[in-house]
Amino acid sequence: MSTSSRRRRSPLERSSSRSSSSASLSSSSYASPPPPSTSTSTSSSPPSRARTTTVSTSHVFLFLVAFRLLNALSLRTFFQPDEFFQSLEPAWQTAFGETHGAWITWVMAQAVLSAIGDLYTWKLARYVYGRRSHEAWAALALTVLSPWQWFCSTRTLSNCLETTITIVALNLWTWEWSSESTPPAQPRRNTRSTARDTGAIDTSDEASIVRLRKCLTLAAFACILRPTNILIWMGLASVAWFRSAWRERTILCREVLLCGVTVLTGSVVLDRLYYGLWTFPPLRFLYFNISQSLAVYYGRNDWHYYATQGYPLLLTTALPFTFVGLYRTLTQSRSTTANTRHGSVQTQLAAICLFMPLVLSLISHKEVRFIYPLLPSLHVLTAPPLVDFFLPAVSHSNEAYMPRRLSLVFLLLVNVTIAIYTSVYHASGAINVLSYLRDQQQAHTTVDNSPYSPGASQRITAGFLMPCHSTPWRSHLVDPNIHAWALSCEPPVDLNEAQKAVYVDEADQFYNDPSQFLRNNMVGGLRHLPRKPSYLASSKPRETNPQAYQQATPHEWPDYLIFFAPLEPTLHSLLRSSSYGECWRTWNTAWHDDSRRRGDIIVWCLDPTEQAAWRSATRKRTFERRDRQFDRITDLAWNPVTGVEEVLMEPSLMDLAEIFQEKDQSR
Repeated sequence: MSTSSRRRRSPLERSSSRSSSSASLSSSSYASPPPPSTSTSTSSSPPSRARTTTVSTSHVFLFLVAFRLLNALSLRTFFQPDEFFQSLEPAWQTAFGETHGAWITWVMAQAVLSAIGDLYTWKLARYVYGRRSHEAWAALALTVLSPWQWFCSTRTLSNCLETTITIVALNLWTWEWSSESTPPAQPRRNTRSTARDTGAIDTSDEASIVRLRKCLTLAAFACILRPTNILIWMGLASVAWFRSAWRERTILCREVLLCGVTVLTGSVVLDRLYYGLWTFPPLRFLYFNISQSLAVYYGRNDWHYYATQGYPLLLTTALPFTFVGLYRTLTQSRSTTANTRHGSVQTQLAAICLFMPLVLSLISHKEVRFIYPLLPSLHVLTAPPLVDFFLPAVSHSNEAYMPRRLSLVFLLLVNVTIAIYTSVYHASGAINVLSYLRDQQQAHTTVDNSPYSPGASQRITAGFLMPCHSTPWRSHLVDPNIHAWALSCEPPVDLNEAQKAVYVDEADQFYNDPSQFLRNNMVGGLRHLPRKPSYLASSKPRETNPQAYQQATPHEWPDYLIFFAPLEPTLHSLLRSSSYGECWRTWNTAWHDDSRRRGDIIVWCLDPTEQAAWRSATRKRTFERRDRQFDRITDLAWNPVTGVEEVLMEPSLMDLAEIFQEKDQSR
């Protein structure tokens, strides 16, 4: 093999080609590519079935980067508040300060990180099943066509970075140490003589240690980022400990301490520089979520959540194949040395995919993103059953495989539909309403010669009567001329058990009794409401910064009041005598697991001009829609044969009468 081809091999692929003989451990490690998988799903297949053409890794990576950039630029929906509050907001303020606009660009960097995760998912599958195996390409197809990956992987969540770091580290893990086929340790005298004669074992050990050190450094960083990631590495390290010789155990312990202490020290120093005091966020994370169990205030889930909701959301249409892959992996038989090594990798991946959700199920608060780092491993394990089922249908033209071909097309269409809906439509209003408020702020800060607008620095105010964290409002309204507040849901930190038992956050107080909350927690209650927006008031509003306005209690009545559609009848009743009126609304969701967040997002404002403009625009859209209906009815009347299929879709007689009446009025 040429030098250039050796250089293109990853450390895992080089290590996978080692023979079981300790005397030739190093000399054969670069001799041939790793053998193809002989798992239950592929062992009975002919060699030609398990081979595909070789494609350059750089070409695959460039495709993935372009694909994830398109992915990132297409996101128009809201998923988790942590996507903004724990990443973009502090990053923006640290880099540019609070006086700059909120034009966020980090999502381009996240697209590259996501592409790296996809690439290393493919690399791990190539190590397990062979460089040119169909299973490796199936794993790549699974991660590229995954609706969850499209929806989540390019978001700036710490879980996304954790997932990428984890799969890269898994590629660097010394799987040969935890394999059942690891050769027994040779006597020390023989090892030394072999090293003196060939220098092979020393070189091989050095390469393995360097690879292990890189792996453990990344693993330590992932654990600092998300402490729950330690469950993955506890499982793998335990297997390596019990299956390796004492020499490998000593090296493993030494490297764990070295890499762990190094990353931990660096993290503590950086936190000291950032916060100005000595602190350790991972410990605070465990204290908050485990010791105090405060995460339950953000939701409590059933013990079987990860099995009945977590895995289905992660895997969607691939879920049945994943179950088959897990079952095959945990029950497969092993015969030869090479097969045992690769089968052992699959078994360990399956074990951590079951172990981590099992442990996390003991915590009351559960989220699907907590097990997101397992998704690349699940895709690797799902690949063989997927290839077994669909490859014959794709590679043969036999009519007997037509049902499988149709099933494949159907699953692809379902994946694409889910990906588009969740990334473009579902919960899109939570983002759109913030763009609307920014547009209004820019419209009201232009120079105006009216007596109510003395200059170009007028501010607008907004209030969100929504369940807490319903929109990423602070991260998108980072502007000194936008003052806003939202109902809070601060957890009961440092309260005793008796105080926790009666604690109710601000958002729950409002939804428990909206009338009482508005009377007690708004300036002037329901008796003294403003008649004009702050930017049209004759008196200049008192000077305050956005943060002080946000934290002020009681809240001031804002220029713009934002809420979900289910709250509209209540506010109509409570604010019927006020100057508030609808000035904008946007579609948000067709459904939601929280009934308070269903339907449109509605904006009420105090500005009569905006209200009139919105009524005019709404009336115009209504007329246009009914004109289109009228035209369809006319066409149906003149073309009854071609339009007979549309009869059931047309309006009722009462609708027709209303349409004709409005057309007469418009004339």
